[in-house]
Amino acid sequence: MKKNYNKIFGRWQLIVILVVFIGLLTLLFYTFFTPNYYTLKEPIVFEIKTAEPFTSVSKKLSQLGVIPNENNFRIAAFIYGAEKKIRAARYHIPNGLSYLDLLDMFISGKCDFARNVVVKDGQTIKWLGSKLESKVFIDSTEFVKLAFNKDFILSLGLNFNSLEGYLFPADYSIYERSSPDEVLKKFYDELKNFFVDSLEQRASEIGFTIHQVLTLASIVKGETDKVSEMPVIASVYFNRLRLGMKLQADPTIQYLLPDGWRRLYYKDLQIDSPYNTYKYPGLPPGPINNPGSNAILSVLYPADTNFLYFVSDGKGGHNFSKSLKEHNRKVNQYRRLIRSKKSSK
Repeated sequence: MKKNYNKIFGRWQLIVILVVFIGLLTLLFYTFFTPNYYTLKEPIVFEIKTAEPFTSVSKKLSQLGVIPNENNFRIAAFIYGAEKKIRAARYHIPNGLSYLDLLDMFISGKCDFARNVVVKDGQTIKWLGSKLESKVFIDSTEFVKLAFNKDFILSLGLNFNSLEGYLFPADYSIYERSSPDEVLKKFYDELKNFFVDSLEQRASEIGFTIHQVLTLASIVKGETDKVSEMPVIASVYFNRLRLGMKLQADPTIQYLLPDGWRRLYYKDLQIDSPYNTYKYPGLPPGPINNPGSNAILSVLYPADTNFLYFVSDGKGGHNFSKSLKEHNRKVNQYRRLIRSKKSSK
């Protein structure tokens, strides 16, 4: 049965209802579809954290001036069903987005996700650059270049030729396409957090600067992956330094090779570089990799030994000696072991 609205409502009542309805539609369109403009530099970089409440997101947007009304934005999200669909990521918000355009960006638009990046003990700057490019699309060339940029290094309060040794190994959450300076600062901040006052005091007690600690720790890490051996190897190098012996550390030569780690030859030991610890006494100018907490602590708290030499035991560890005669005997044992392994294949 058709209803006769003229009998239910008078003419003017229908006009009023129609005007109110059109007014509401206009208000809704004006509120949710018209562009909103902010006054900050465009685009605004905005991060939504994992499991961050929508109320927190809307509050931050309001504080930045991206949206003019926090409540209206929440209403738009409720109507749009967007509150549970927005993604944890980093966004670059252009100017002039409506509430619904902004919600579309958070739900399905372009963004940079946070990825887990593991910086392992002993990785070099060049190695890290390659990893960051493959994992989070950061230009490896720009990353390495900035890590050796003197002005940037000075801006961090350091006065060295590179950040080698100062990029602390740890698990990091890094946004895709982050800037190299942001990531380098993150890695360096983690090192500063590790080096608490008591460790700085300990470095002073053994007569080392933090730079020297990191330098020797990087050599220790270059020699072994066995945490239990690190304090012993550190003690060998301390003993050599105390006696004025050259460190003769193979990892410092490996650091100089343009083609990466390989078997060393006699000619490699003749490379003229202050990093060549076969040629120059004392510590090299700086770290040869980025050592982790275990290697650093092994230098701060080395084992108490009289060892001056060590050689591989062929099983992933090392044999240590107090004299050159004893060392040569163990070197011969190692060589016989290697020959026997080759002949048994």
